[in-house]
Amino acid sequence: MQFRVPQFIDVEDKIFGPLSFKQFIYLAGGAGLVYIIYKVLPFWAAILPMLIVGGLAVLMAFYKLNGKPFIFYLQAGINYFFSKKLFIWKQRLVKQDDKKKEEGVPQITTVVPMVTSSKLKDLAWSLDVQEQENNRRLQ
Repeated sequence: MQFRVPQFIDVEDKIFGPLSFKQFIYLAGGAGLVYIIYKVLPFWAAILPMLIVGGLAVLMAFYKLNGKPFIFYLQAGINYFFSKKLFIWKQRLVKQDDKKKEEGVPQITTVVPMVTSSKLKDLAWSLDVQEQENNRRLQ
């Protein structure tokens, strides 16, 4: 029995002409805010806020940075701006109960092979032989 495997699952469906639903909402919301700013403020004072809101709406609708939509970076920037930025390391003290639990768990140890003098001599000899052969080839 064969099944069809869905492809292009990362591409959003185009609902409103060439726009996806999210793109349409971002652009419609931006256009609505631009219209409200235009009606509330005098034109000379509304130009800068209208450009900012319109540009932000276009960025959220179409711009992708490193394959992710701009809204993810905007959200991360807002979270960073409003969060605490003082990080203090606090040493976590292990309770006695935790130590008892750790003792019951078998410890995994790694065995590191010891280098003996005979192995070291063998390695040095093989390197010297290879070096001498390389020197002979070059001459």
